[in-house]
Amino acid sequence: MKKKLMAGAITLLSVATLAACSKSSEGADLITMKGDVITEHQFFEEVKNNSVAQQVLLNMTIQKVFEKQYGSEVSDKEVEEAVAEEQKKYGDSYQTVLARAGMTPESRKAQIRTSKLVEYAVKKAAEAELTDENYKKAYDEYTPEVTAQVIRLDSEEKAKEVLAKAKESGADFAQLAKDNSVDEKAKENGGEITFDSASTELPDVVKKAAFALDVDGVSDVITAPGKQAYTSNFYIVKLTKKSEKSANWEDYKEKLKTVILTQKQNDTTFVQGIIGKELQEANIKVKDQTFQSIFTQYISKQETTTTTADETTTASETTTSN
Repeated sequence: MKKKLMAGAITLLSVATLAACSKSSEGADLITMKGDVITEHQFFEEVKNNSVAQQVLLNMTIQKVFEKQYGSEVSDKEVEEAVAEEQKKYGDSYQTVLARAGMTPESRKAQIRTSKLVEYAVKKAAEAELTDENYKKAYDEYTPEVTAQVIRLDSEEKAKEVLAKAKESGADFAQLAKDNSVDEKAKENGGEITFDSASTELPDVVKKAAFALDVDGVSDVITAPGKQAYTSNFYIVKLTKKSEKSANWEDYKEKLKTVILTQKQNDTTFVQGIIGKELQEANIKVKDQTFQSIFTQYISKQETTTTTADETTTASETTTSN
């Protein structure tokens, strides 16, 4: 959720300022030329139907609402650490990545802060979902820790070759992992990984295959999406240890708590509901019909203002649909 929530270029940030221009005023001149001029109002009218401009307005609205409500809950240090982590990830190409997204370091920092404000609100709301009913539901879907040796490869042909060796009598699976796995972190330990159904270290399809194995069982080649678009990774798994699941869900309460909170934080519908609730409580009213649709994913009733030649009339609680 947090990567997509505030996505959208900030390059048209000035649009939000121009939105304040009166319909009856052309505003200040932006461009002058021989015999003509482009005013703030003309520019605003031209770009306001642009989806990027509309996203900018939505992002600014969310930022203002959540900053006012939860600003004290997110520290500058927390934001700086997130920025530093992102800079480390992209290294020397960080500025280029920002430029391609139409952002500056300052606008990206503001975007990260807003995302963290929303994350806080969502987590707070998700904690209300920690009921016995939801704990038991999460327990039913939970598989406790297993230990497996995992070989990850980036070639299906190579994976089939390694699988054939892994299924030979007396095969040393750990050595096969050291010699062939492209997972640099796990290969030195013979590919050994301990995980449960809530772990994120392995793709779900790999975990599911591992849970279905008996101890010392070896999977077939498992295909999973790669980290890069349109790529695949290929896995071979040998299960080495399997724990029995306790009949008492409370034995896993802390783990199940994390599962429930994570599921809610990754639930787009739940997140949109929290954002919508905050916007409604902030009494958000869209005054220009052009921007109505961008808010309908969050709020269903608006107060909009329409202008005629003689008067301004208010249409209260205009119903919109998702």
